Amino acid sequence: QVQLVESGGGLVQAGGSLRLSCAASGGTFSRYVIGWFRQAPGKERERVATMSWSGGRAYFADSVKGRFTITRLNAKNTVYLQMNSLKPEDTAVYYCAAVFSYYGDRLDYTGLEYDYWGQGTQVTVSS
Repeated sequence: QVQLVESGGGLVQAGGSLRLSCAASGGTFSRYVIGWFRQAPGKERERVATMSWSGGRAYFADSVKGRFTITRLNAKNTVYLQMNSLKPEDTAVYYCAAVFSYYGDRLDYTGLEYDYWGQGTQVTVSS
């Protein structure tokens, strides 16, 4: 019943930008931490960015810090991942995920703790 759907992936040249969207249905998803993960072939899943449900805190992996921005619109059950200055090493399948949290400023959940996952959207950055 609860679904997360990613969109916005595609092919972009290095240095370009993409905006990924995560649309949630089946609930309001208030008090859910929303995270973006990515996985490239042969590599482990990586936590890219996380937003607490209060919107007051955000986490970014060192590999994307300064280039990616996460925005949450709770009224529309939508989370965006703005990706700028893309590099070939950003190529991966990107997933959004959600985990319930009692604490509005907590964002340190592991990937195994997330309750819901989208199907992923492919991002390919060409050199």
